[in-house]
Amino acid sequence: MKFALSQEHDLLQEMVRSLIEKECPAARRHAIADGDAGFDPAHWRALGELGLAGLMTPAEFGGTGLGLLELALVAESLGEGALPGPFLGHALASLALTLGGSPSQKKAWLPRLATGEALATIAFAEADDIWQPEEWRLAFASGRLSGTKRLVPQAQLADLIVVGVAGGGLVLIERSAAGISLAPFDGVDGTRRLDTLTLDGVCGEALPDGAEAARRVRDAGLVLLAADAFGGAWRLLRDTIAYLDTRVQFGRRLSEFQGIKHQLANLATGLEPSRALLWYAAHAFDQEEADAPRLAAIAKAHITDRAMEIAREAVELHGGIGFTWECGVHLWYKRAMFDRAFLGLPGAQRERSADLAGW
Repeated sequence: MKFALSQEHDLLQEMVRSLIEKECPAARRHAIADGDAGFDPAHWRALGELGLAGLMTPAEFGGTGLGLLELALVAESLGEGALPGPFLGHALASLALTLGGSPSQKKAWLPRLATGEALATIAFAEADDIWQPEEWRLAFASGRLSGTKRLVPQAQLADLIVVGVAGGGLVLIERSAAGISLAPFDGVDGTRRLDTLTLDGVCGEALPDGAEAARRVRDAGLVLLAADAFGGAWRLLRDTIAYLDTRVQFGRRLSEFQGIKHQLANLATGLEPSRALLWYAAHAFDQEEADAPRLAAIAKAHITDRAMEIAREAVELHGGIGFTWECGVHLWYKRAMFDRAFLGLPGAQRERSADLAGW
């Protein structure tokens, strides 16, 4: 059995890398991350023109109709390039509509979401570190929503928000609806901004199959976060090796010191085996649904932990200058923090994977 990416998969990743290199060089990436919006509309239009805004959206609604494996490969490349923007929330909201929406809801929104003309996001998190559909408490009664959602990606930019509600269902609201208030959340990752969403009797429209879709979207989100972390971790390793090849101490390049070689080798050998875990978790979502939730939880827990370890070591090997804005290490460090925490920390994912395995 050959388990490897196809030529089309390789080309997809190369296309995304080329876009980032052309449209978002280091100086531009830093400016966006340090700015107010954390977003460049030109980048989002470019992703839409490549079909990446609707990668899993069915072709009948203007999308590409591909699977989570392809979406994860895009997320890996975006993580490698630390591209600022709303990709994560938009991809998951589009998937929620695809899996749980009514024919009229899909017709109204998916064509515009697939091109990037309209922007969507998800609102899952609640106070007390609640992320899971089975735990949501936000009230939805008589067609109206009341309560607060935390850590909503790019809510200020979104046209449509998919909200998780008590009972595990999903409800659509438009950002322009009466009764919505948004406040920026002071998060660490300047490339993916978060907002607090407060709802006071806001009119919403339930997704008919929202309960089932919510669980699937949660699992897809775990895989995408793992993919982003994996791409960022390899970028940090490559950049760190390049830096150590130029830094000289005691008349020798730092990369020549045996202790540093061992440190880098340990990081690489700890990360590389998780590539197969990531691919298989995405494959399972598309092809082996029964085992997909457990694999998604394991991939998210393991890979984001490895990425955080590599980020800390990269800062150390750069002599700590990642925190003085003299290089880009701090951007990937903060992305790794986001990936590790969003949708639930590794400990919660491991506990869930154990429950799913019947332990």
